Amino acid sequence: MARINGPVWKVSRRLGFSVLETGEELQKRTYAPGQHGPTKRVKLTNYGLQLREKQRIRYMYGINERQFYNTFKKASAMKGVKGDNFMFLLESRLDNLVYRMGFARTRRAARQLVNHGHITVDGKKVDIPSYIVKPGMTIAVKETSKDMKAIAEALEATINTKAFVTVDKEAKKGVYVRLPERSELNQEVNELLVVEFYNR
Repeated sequence: MARINGPVWKVSRRLGFSVLETGEELQKRTYAPGQHGPTKRVKLTNYGLQLREKQRIRYMYGINERQFYNTFKKASAMKGVKGDNFMFLLESRLDNLVYRMGFARTRRAARQLVNHGHITVDGKKVDIPSYIVKPGMTIAVKETSKDMKAIAEALEATINTKAFVTVDKEAKKGVYVRLPERSELNQEVNELLVVEFYNR
């Protein structure tokens, strides 16, 4: 199974970026982990900057290198701006949309819901986190899973959802209305550096 395990907070501190997109990981210690974390200053080369940006996005979406590169190749074959297409494909993953709709508090939790068969797409059970959802499709919590405490707590904690999804919290279902606009996604990442990394 293609997934990333390990300490998310340490990764966030090393990359200087909130992988969970909450900022919690960097509140207590903003410096890199380890003995020399607070004092070491490293000047990154162009390659280093590109690699760090790739790792930031890869860890944010929780996917391994092969999946990440294959997604990039798909985006490269599409019409339009390569970097934008890449981000739109990552956002269209089923595990990401389950997270965006508020059925899970993190992408890791969303991936687990999908893997365990708690999610349906247009009425059919889908247990593949990397499944690409098309605009207009309906994502719902399976009837037998609607009483799950984790889902109820996640929905309660979700105040706002992105404009490209609509959610019915009572029915525990949502619609992927349209592809996101780049301005609606994380502004801290620069996908152009990833394009440069793979095109070098």
